[in-house]
Amino acid sequence: MIARVRGALRLCAVDARAGALGIAPGMTLADARALEPELVVAEMDAGADRHWLERLARHCLDWTPRVSLAAPDGITLDIAGVDHLFGGEAGLCAQVEDGMAGIGMALRWAAASTPEAAQALARHGALPVLDEREAIRALPVLALGLDGESTLALNRAGLKRVGDLTVRPAAAIAARFGVGAVSALSRLTGEELAPIDALRDPEPLHFERRFAEPIGLQATIAAVFMEVLQEAAGVLGERDLGGRRFVLTLHRSDGARHRLDIETGRPTRDPALVLRLFDERIASLADPLDPGFGYDRISLFLPATDPLPASQARLDGEERDEVALAELIERLGTRLGAGCLRRLVPRESHLPEQAQFALPAMEERAPATWPRPPEGEPPMRPLFLFDPPRRVEVLAEVPDGPPHRFRWRRKLHEVRLYEGPERIANEWWRHKGGECAGQGGLTRDYYRIEDARGRRYWIFRHGLYDEKPDPHWYLHGVFA
Repeated sequence: MIARVRGALRLCAVDARAGALGIAPGMTLADARALEPELVVAEMDAGADRHWLERLARHCLDWTPRVSLAAPDGITLDIAGVDHLFGGEAGLCAQVEDGMAGIGMALRWAAASTPEAAQALARHGALPVLDEREAIRALPVLALGLDGESTLALNRAGLKRVGDLTVRPAAAIAARFGVGAVSALSRLTGEELAPIDALRDPEPLHFERRFAEPIGLQATIAAVFMEVLQEAAGVLGERDLGGRRFVLTLHRSDGARHRLDIETGRPTRDPALVLRLFDERIASLADPLDPGFGYDRISLFLPATDPLPASQARLDGEERDEVALAELIERLGTRLGAGCLRRLVPRESHLPEQAQFALPAMEERAPATWPRPPEGEPPMRPLFLFDPPRRVEVLAEVPDGPPHRFRWRRKLHEVRLYEGPERIANEWWRHKGGECAGQGGLTRDYYRIEDARGRRYWIFRHGLYDEKPDPHWYLHGVFA
């Protein structure tokens, strides 16, 4: 990553492969390309990095309420008083590492008695840390976080390690290298404590209109509310945000309040869209709004917002189709309730009946790809599954082999073709009543079969003969 510094393009960050070639932050792009002509570079976006670091820091609030930023690439967690909830310091750090790995982030972490020491050890120390005091003394003076000129002056004076400074008088260090060097050293060694600038939850956006005389006409209320929405859209646009939840409160002159709230599937700052959703909410009320003697105040809160950068519409119109679908989901969810409209989402499970689960359609998730059969091949799974599977009577079978004839709904089906078995073992860590702990249930052998009339079914035997003397057969699905 590069940025222009004092008129020259310099490297701001490098990956591990570049570092192995001797390329380091601070080098000019020309010097780096001399070492690696095919070096791939991109412009540094400090604002995007800061935004992503803040999002990661808020993610860390799941482990401790005191989290602070250590820009440009660090986060400090105050774990005093909370580490016992996670099995101690090591257990908490392991959970943080797993949590970051789950969202694709790699990290270096260290624990110490002061925030400065923890950051310095994580950035420059040899991990794991066995003796905090000795590890701090072994750190390079770069760990003090001083400017480049001060760090260079310390190195030229032969003071290359933090331990070289701790044995010298503070007055001598301040006289030669400045008071900042003494202060940084004191904070690093714990002699001086600095307060943590803990991350604060941003206050929800709030907009309101007050009236000298109460208003009661629906057209006037709608016009004023549209003005409030347009004001909110302007503020959201300046911050590159979109609202996910809008709360409207109508304050009657007699003290009564009418509170309405809506949620959107995607962040938005479109006033017309939000107004339509509130119309849907009002239309779904069992009792119509009664303005009484009029409203003397209208307030709008946005308790939930998400990033929404500016975008350009695609020429093929596909994006418009996605927006139209999202708007339809939002309108139906607002009128019927957020939990009434659901979508199926793939789930990591080899058991067919557990390979998906239903979520509210308004919950935005990363697009997931459903498994597809090879080109020209029939589907491996039927579109329709019975819940629970239907018991069938197999009249002709070979032990651990396919069925040749079965009866379902009092009708006899002659098997003409079959394919299988597809063997699916039960989840070994689960056991139900009657089964021994650790046995994990019975094995299933699935067959895709076609009867003499061309109808196709998905049938399985629940258990092998060495697991159960008389295993039963079930019809789990039918193919279209």
